[in-house]
Amino acid sequence: MERPQHIPVLLEESLNYLNVQPGGVVCDATLGLGGHSAAIARRLGGAGKLICFDRDPEAMAKAQARLAAVAEELGEDMPEVRYVPRAFSEAASEIEPGTLDGLLADFGVSSLQLDEAHRGFSFRADGPLDMRMDTRSGETAEQVVNQENEEVLADLIYEFGEERRSRRIARAIVRARPITTTAELAGIISAVAPSMKGDKIHPATRTFQALRIRVNDELGEIQSLLKSAGSLLKPGGRVVLISFHSLEDRLVKDAFRDAGKAGILEVLTKKPVVANEQESLRNPRSRSAKMRAAQKV
Repeated sequence: MERPQHIPVLLEESLNYLNVQPGGVVCDATLGLGGHSAAIARRLGGAGKLICFDRDPEAMAKAQARLAAVAEELGEDMPEVRYVPRAFSEAASEIEPGTLDGLLADFGVSSLQLDEAHRGFSFRADGPLDMRMDTRSGETAEQVVNQENEEVLADLIYEFGEERRSRRIARAIVRARPITTTAELAGIISAVAPSMKGDKIHPATRTFQALRIRVNDELGEIQSLLKSAGSLLKPGGRVVLISFHSLEDRLVKDAFRDAGKAGILEVLTKKPVVANEQESLRNPRSRSAKMRAAQKV
C-alpha cells in the first residue's frame, strides 16, 4: 500500500511567523522529509540561503531528493542549500552568530520514523526496539529496556512519559526481560496498564515516548538550541518552534519568557498557535502541535 504523503505541520503559520523574505538566510533545524524547507525555499528565491540540519541519515537522503525536485522546478530561483547531517544542538558550532533571518524547528518525530517498522519508534507495526534518530551511534531502546534497573526505568517513564503507572510498568518490564521488539513491549505494558476510561491513546504511548526521549536526549537537544537561538539571529530575525508534548512546550515557553525579560527576544505568540479544524482532520498528527514564535530585539 502506498504510504500517505508527508504533510508538514502548521506550514502556513510557520511561514507567516518566520516572515521569510526573498534573499534571506533561514535555518530549518529539523529538516525531516523536507516539507517546511521546500516551502521556505520557494519564498527565499535565488538570492537566499537555506541551512538544513538532520541527524537521521534516512530522512536527510529523502529530503535532499525532495529539494532537488524543487530546484529543478525553480531553476535560478532556487536558494543556496547547505545540508548539515548533525543534531540541531550543534547549530552554534555550524552557523555564524547574528547571521540568521529565521530559525525553524519542528520537534515532532517524522512520518518516516513512525511509519518504518524497522526504526522501532511505533508499536503499530512490529519491529526491533531501536528508536535512534541517528542509527549510526548511541544506545538503543532495547539496551535501555533490558539493562537499566527497575527504579531507573520507573523514573524515566514517569518523568519523560508523564505516566502515572510507571512503577507497575517498570516492574513488568524487568520481569519479562529480555524484550527485543516493539510489539512485545507494547503487549507487556497493555497487560499491566490497560487503557483507562476516557483514554484516547494506546496504553503504551507514554512509555514509548519516554524511551524515545531518553534514547535521543531530546530535551537536552532542545535546551541546547534554545540557549543558542538568540545569538544566531540577526536583529529582527525570528525563531519559530513547534512542540508536540507538554515537556517540550514548557521548555520553549520558559526560555522565551526568560529571553523576553532579558531583552533578547520579543515573544510574538502570547498563547501557542495550534492547528485549525481543517488541518486536524487532514493530518491527525497536527492535533498535538503547539507553535511559539519570538523575534530578536
